[in-house]
Amino acid sequence: MFGAGGRAGTRVAAQAAGRGHEVTAVVRDPAKYPHLAGENVRLVAGDVTDADRVAAVAAGHDVAIQVTARLDMPSEEFYTAASHALVDGLARAGVPRLVALGIGTLLEVSPGVRLVDTPGFPADARAFSLGHAAELAVFEKSALDWVVLAPPPVVLDEQAAWTGRYRIGGGQVPASAEGEPAFAYADLAAALVDEAERPRHHRAQVAVSY
Repeated sequence: MFGAGGRAGTRVAAQAAGRGHEVTAVVRDPAKYPHLAGENVRLVAGDVTDADRVAAVAAGHDVAIQVTARLDMPSEEFYTAASHALVDGLARAGVPRLVALGIGTLLEVSPGVRLVDTPGFPADARAFSLGHAAELAVFEKSALDWVVLAPPPVVLDEQAAWTGRYRIGGGQVPASAEGEPAFAYADLAAALVDEAERPRHHRAQVAVSY
C-alpha cells in the first residue's frame, strides 16, 4: 500500500491487517511512522513516483492500493509521475490489480459535466483536481486492471468509527439525504479494502459514499 502514513492510509492498513492480510505499508520516511508497523504490517521505504522502487516493494503481492498525496509539488506533476511509475512498476512486479483513491470533484453533476468544470469552482482546488485527472488518463492508456474510488467532494470525517455502510458505483456526485453525516475515512478504508479483496469494478472511476 502506497501512502500508508496519511489519513486514509493509516485506516486502510489497519483495516486490511485486521482482516488477516499481510500488508506492506510504503512511506517515504519510515522513521516518521513507527506506529504503523505491527501484526501483519511491514513498514518499508518507497517513493510512488519511482518505478524501480514500486517494482521492488510490490513484488510478491496480489494487489496494490494507492492513497498517496503530495502537497509540496504541483498536483499534476505528482500524479502523472506516480501513475506512470505504478503502471510500469506493478507490471514488472507481476501485480495486475490497483485500487486507488480518487477525488469527488471529478465526478459529474450532470451528464458530461464534472464538478471541477462548473462555473466558480475555486482555482486552487481545480489545479489539485486536474492532477487526479492526469492520473486517470495514464491509467486509461495502460493494461492495468485498475479502479479509482472517489469519495464525496466534502471534508471527510476523521473521527467517526467504522460502520461498514457505504454504496459504490456510478460516475456522478452522489446525492445525500438531509442530515446525512459526512462520509468517514473509516468507511472509505473499508470500501478500498473490499474492492482489493473482491474486485467488482474494473478500469473505471466510481463514486463511494453513504
